[in-house]
Amino acid sequence: MPYAYASVALDIPTRAIDGCYSYVIPPELSTSCAVGATVLVPFSHRNVVGYVMSVSDEPPAGVAAHKLLGIARVLADSAFDEVSARLATWMAHEYGCTLCDAVRPFLAPGQTVRVRRRGSDDPWELVCEKSGPVDERWASLTPKAEDWRPRANASRQRQVMEALASGPLRLAELSATMPGSVAAAQALARHGVVQIEERRRVRGTTGTTLSSAVARRPERLTQGQRDALAEIARATEAGAGDVVLVDGVTGSGKTEVYLAAIERCVGQGRGAIVLVPEISLTAQTVGRFRSRFGDDVAILHSRLSAGERFDQWDLVRQGSVHVVVGARSALFAPVSDLGLVIIDEEHELSYKQESAPRYHAREVAARLARLRGCPLVLGSATPSLESLLRCRQGSHAGVSWTRVPMPERPGSAVLPRVRVVDMTQQFAGGNKSIFSAPLRDALEGVVQRGEKAVLLLNRRGFANFLMCRDCGCVPECPHCSTSLTYHERTHSLMCHSCGRSWPVVAWPNPATTCPNCGSRYLAAFGVGTQRVEDELSLLLGGRAQVIRMDADTTRGKGDHQRLLEEFDAAECAVLVGTQMIAKGLDFPEVTLVGVINADTTLKLPDFRAGERTYDLLEQVSGRAGRGEVPGEVIIQTYWASHPAIRAVADHDRSLFLEPELRDREEGNYPPYSRLANVVVWGRSAPAVTGAIASLAHAVRQRVEGRRGWEVLGPTDCLKARVKDRTRRHLLVKAPLGSEPGELLQSCVRGLDVPRGVSVAIDVDAYDLM
Repeated sequence: MPYAYASVALDIPTRAIDGCYSYVIPPELSTSCAVGATVLVPFSHRNVVGYVMSVSDEPPAGVAAHKLLGIARVLADSAFDEVSARLATWMAHEYGCTLCDAVRPFLAPGQTVRVRRRGSDDPWELVCEKSGPVDERWASLTPKAEDWRPRANASRQRQVMEALASGPLRLAELSATMPGSVAAAQALARHGVVQIEERRRVRGTTGTTLSSAVARRPERLTQGQRDALAEIARATEAGAGDVVLVDGVTGSGKTEVYLAAIERCVGQGRGAIVLVPEISLTAQTVGRFRSRFGDDVAILHSRLSAGERFDQWDLVRQGSVHVVVGARSALFAPVSDLGLVIIDEEHELSYKQESAPRYHAREVAARLARLRGCPLVLGSATPSLESLLRCRQGSHAGVSWTRVPMPERPGSAVLPRVRVVDMTQQFAGGNKSIFSAPLRDALEGVVQRGEKAVLLLNRRGFANFLMCRDCGCVPECPHCSTSLTYHERTHSLMCHSCGRSWPVVAWPNPATTCPNCGSRYLAAFGVGTQRVEDELSLLLGGRAQVIRMDADTTRGKGDHQRLLEEFDAAECAVLVGTQMIAKGLDFPEVTLVGVINADTTLKLPDFRAGERTYDLLEQVSGRAGRGEVPGEVIIQTYWASHPAIRAVADHDRSLFLEPELRDREEGNYPPYSRLANVVVWGRSAPAVTGAIASLAHAVRQRVEGRRGWEVLGPTDCLKARVKDRTRRHLLVKAPLGSEPGELLQSCVRGLDVPRGVSVAIDVDAYDLM
């Protein structure tokens, strides 16, 4: 029997090992050792875990076949195919990460297969943890039961038959309610009266009571919806991975475009992937898709348990489900014959992965669509500047990019009226409240009419920080260069970088003193969602239900869905929250949206601060007036003249877009360049400083004389210390079409990194802090 050969990516976390290694596939493993399988292979006098990236009948060129070692074992069945293997290889190259890091998103959820040892003198041991299916035994009566009767003294068998007469039951249920019933059922099975079979139990398929989680088919589509579907059909026919940007105002019916496009796709026997940016949107989106496609929908996101994720993932792998809905990791689901990829709210920062592999879902999806020959549909009311520029240019990376505008809401719904309130004038007029007079009056109107409102403040906690009124000291985390946020409910100071918290006694108790001078005059400065909730409850006096939704109230599994269901079911309610409530949610009863402080994102030290502010304000404004009653939006700000705020007030994107693009082009920032952020961190500050200085020198040598390349730094990160580790970084600007990931990876690979120092390469970086 001729031998086959496998190219294996080794799961060894080091940049020194690049690419794949070749091994012989023994005849006894020929059927199980396929592309995507997890295997155990010998390497450097020990066994290591690896992933099969390709299989060939020919040995690699220039290598004698008899010198190749053989694969020892197959540890896990195939999790991905040849196209996914090529995509993982591209990700490693594009984002400057190791190949094993790029492969991990494609593996089965819950799989932890590695080789380790506890100490330097201990032998290597294989650790193999995998989620698997849960099979349950069910009992049911056969046709023979109609004529068969148990013996007179077989009372337990008679009881089992009576219980099964109403339908099949799990043996576990029978045993719980009727001790000894399992043995009786097995005896009946030997007589052919009862059939016992194993059935797969799918975990994590609970529904929702959200009224917005139903996709009612409209009587007619708008012109914008018809244009979008026609362009998607054209891209499908082309089969080249073309990108269609559905640029629709909030409430314009983009979801209906997605549903109709998927109906065509599934009708052709192909599968689809739909990405949503927030877990809070999952229940609503899944409900809408299941109302149209039934059980042909799988869910994948991080709030599911490993077993629940495995069940959903495995249904997709088996081909039992053709539509996948989830967060960015759902992009790697093993959909057979992928025919459509959709990214809703494509501008969202949550599509950028902040740990290795540091990919952007939009870019990986574009590459995936090109490899699979299917269209990529991007949808947003506030498209990213990268997508808008590519659509203006007409193409990017060899594929067509087309923008389809959807400027109207269906039916009688209209865009809300936006009012900007200058808080400096409110303060000058004597209003010291966090609510301006217009917002307070509007909230009173909502309560009197029995409607609903949404209040946005992108800052959790009660106050941003405590400050000593005597010496100006602001308590900071002793482990991070971050001021502590005050939480009134728990009387604690919390670090939102490392998660540690310290109890404090509420002022003015004399036990609470300044850590610097001992003064007891510590005052809370700034506003957080807890304080908004408290003051709103006092303002409304129990006349409306107040629901807070932020990172503190949504820690548990199902908290997002529970809070939204409470808001949906309430007669009159106000939803207070951070940016997680700003996009995608559809509640027709919401007639008022208030933004407590529009400046929280506007004044961040980030060149994208204006874009983030515009996106956030435009998105949250779109939550108002989605039903028959017109909506109103009140934006409180200290910078009313900023182009981002003016653009939202006038529903005119160009007021922000044109000056922003000019500034970006002049400064050579994205979308006119690629920006990479290299972060070096460790407990030893001198070691970190020395390592990043050497790296900066190596990078400058490599890019010297290259047009469009620029190296900035090194310097301290804005968060210069996190979890007792010093952090410094280096920014690299590169021309469009270049490959900064490959260049930086080679520079880091040639660096002698001291022990205890870590290096992270973030290509197309969004978090620069």
